[in-house]
Amino acid sequence: MFFRRKPKLPANRRPALGPEERLVAWAEAADEQVVVATNHGLFLPGRERLGWHEIHKAAWSGRELQVTAAEVVQERDGYQVVGDRPALTCLLLDPGELPNQVRTRVTRSVAYTMHHPLAQGGAGVRVVARRVPGVDGLSWAVRYDGGVPPDAPAVVRRTDELVTQARAAASPAL
Repeated sequence: MFFRRKPKLPANRRPALGPEERLVAWAEAADEQVVVATNHGLFLPGRERLGWHEIHKAAWSGRELQVTAAEVVQERDGYQVVGDRPALTCLLLDPGELPNQVRTRVTRSVAYTMHHPLAQGGAGVRVVARRVPGVDGLSWAVRYDGGVPPDAPAVVRRTDELVTQARAAASPAL
């Protein structure tokens, strides 16, 4: 049985990689562009690399990869408040292992996630801790559901409590 290996990514199409960064998968996209996955993140056509910890959602339709990155809305003591950037969609002509690598690496970056209702009807906040390549410890963030006033003093106090509790739950016992 013969296995067809995907050809190497030509050097002229390879993005500049950081120290200790290595290519793990790539795919030809429309308009002679490429999408490149590394151990540190994802390069989409015409964009800077998105770290795996920055990708809020990734969906694969069988033809298109849709990526929604998180955007920092506010810095708080010990965590960030994030929202969604507009989704980016790439048609992949020969996806190979790229969709699987994206799914695996985004999922692997999540160390902790829990949704907490804050209002009637279940609207609330998701507390998330992500692993960041090259950084010791976890990066903490929260994402509010629509309809939750993120700057309301009671919401900020409750969110601070939830993040503190999550940190304690995620920390290894000494």
